[in-house]
Amino acid sequence: MRPAYITDDFLQEFISSAFREDVGDGDHSSLAAIPADAKSKARLLVKDTGILAGVDLALQIFKHADPSLTIEVRLQDGAKIKPGDVAFVVSGSSRSILTAERLVLNSMQRMSGIATKTQRLVKLIEGTSAHLLDTRKTTPNFRLLEKWAVLIGGGYNHRIGLFDMIMLKDNHVDMAGGIKQAIVQTNDYLRATKKKLKIEIETRSLAEVEQVLAVGNVDIIMLDNMDIETMKKAVKMINGRFKTEASGGITEETIREVAFTGVDYISVGALTHSIRSLDLSLKAIK
Repeated sequence: MRPAYITDDFLQEFISSAFREDVGDGDHSSLAAIPADAKSKARLLVKDTGILAGVDLALQIFKHADPSLTIEVRLQDGAKIKPGDVAFVVSGSSRSILTAERLVLNSMQRMSGIATKTQRLVKLIEGTSAHLLDTRKTTPNFRLLEKWAVLIGGGYNHRIGLFDMIMLKDNHVDMAGGIKQAIVQTNDYLRATKKKLKIEIETRSLAEVEQVLAVGNVDIIMLDNMDIETMKKAVKMINGRFKTEASGGITEETIREVAFTGVDYISVGALTHSIRSLDLSLKAIK
């Protein structure tokens, strides 16, 4: 199922833009070598182990390239995959299949890599109360697809952009003149604009946590780059008054220990900025 932010309009805009970038005034390799009436079949061959993502998107890409193409889907988004699996078979115009090939692969390989990384981290925090979140550390103009892949992998989306939540990071706090000023001014802004947005504020020490607790009027307190013992103390200080989020340099080796500090959320930028794309290939069926 697509998340609400993956609208038909978004998909058409993304796919159209991507084709303009890749195809330009024509796929001259295919136009030159392939007869106009040639028909072919090709299979999406899996050459890696992980979680499949981007099948739904691939269907839309092929449809945009040529509505007459037919696709037999054999594996859905979220499926566990291994080398030798076939995700789908596409049939129809040879030229159309070749023109769409790279956009399909680029999108699916990256989305599958993100879904695979996400599920691996989700498994590591099973049995705890923590939820895994993504961040805004995404590829420009590919963000929504990356966040979609996080959902497919079993994670949760943080804010989509700057517009749907207020996050007061260290620079906001410093430029506002301090924690109290940042929180007070933010609440004044929300009242004045009649916007209903959650407020999250970053803290870098127990002293800053104390300052936030003294002011209140936030929804989430981020515990940024704190060591495990400091994080435990912070969670105890907050004592359920506000939701808590651990962030900063969290790895596969440390994430479970972080989860056991009692935080509500763990955000990991590496879900989208430091993943290895899965190896997938579109191969003609002779």
